Amino acid sequence: MTEPALENTAVDGLPPLRAVIEKYGLATKKSLGQNFLLDLNLTGKIARAAGDLTGATVIEVGPGPGGLTRALLMHDAAKVIVVERDARCLPALEDISRHYPDRLHIVEGDALKTDFAALAGGDKVRIVANLPYNVGTQLLVNWLEVEPWPPFYDSLTLMFQREVAERIVAMPDDNAYGRLGVLAGWRADAKIQFDVPPQAFWPPPKVTSSVVRLEPRAEPVAADGKRLSLITQHAFGQRRKMLRQSLKALGGQALLDAAGIDGARRAETLSIEEFCRLANARFD
Repeated sequence: MTEPALENTAVDGLPPLRAVIEKYGLATKKSLGQNFLLDLNLTGKIARAAGDLTGATVIEVGPGPGGLTRALLMHDAAKVIVVERDARCLPALEDISRHYPDRLHIVEGDALKTDFAALAGGDKVRIVANLPYNVGTQLLVNWLEVEPWPPFYDSLTLMFQREVAERIVAMPDDNAYGRLGVLAGWRADAKIQFDVPPQAFWPPPKVTSSVVRLEPRAEPVAADGKRLSLITQHAFGQRRKMLRQSLKALGGQALLDAAGIDGARRAETLSIEEFCRLANARFD
């Protein structure tokens, strides 16, 4: 087996991550979308992208052997709450917890079924994560649709495949513009911070990854998030068709007339505000 190209040194008094992986037999599982980051220089860069963490409460999803977890703690987060589905990783996380007494809280569970607002416990938190590829998009949508708004988090600093990151920050008339771009642009300011090459992971994925930071808008355009999501799903599901056709199941021309939008247009030409008008439109 080829050795990982990058790994951390024991800069925090804990063993190198490769040694942790070997000690606990943490072979990655494709079914869980796992790719472990082994370089604490990069995990530190991700932690810094979330801003000054001094005194902050941070929620991390899918910590694996804890590379990013360690970086968050080293950058002075007061409390880090990790949600990990893979029970094999828990002993490695418990080692970190002992090294940072009372600062790391480990939750075993499925992130898609986790009540993150309840985990926050009334505190404003930051969510920082190298998200598992197979659930990352759905988690982001869940966080963008959360009610009430403004949300329980101050910011989201998340790693995705580069292609997904481009969809999150895309604007009208971009090739990547779609449902994710509308939902993200509706409720947040989203920016790609930097790219992470495949060789930074173990095992190396076939694609480049990107870290995206999203900051919630205090007062986004009023719209029903579930309906906005449904409309964008239909509109971009048949993006080459005119909207009167792609939205036929949701009211078609009557819906478009109620929102004051030309039915001959295509989804990629609509602004976020126009999609919100569609979500708010009422018609007989």
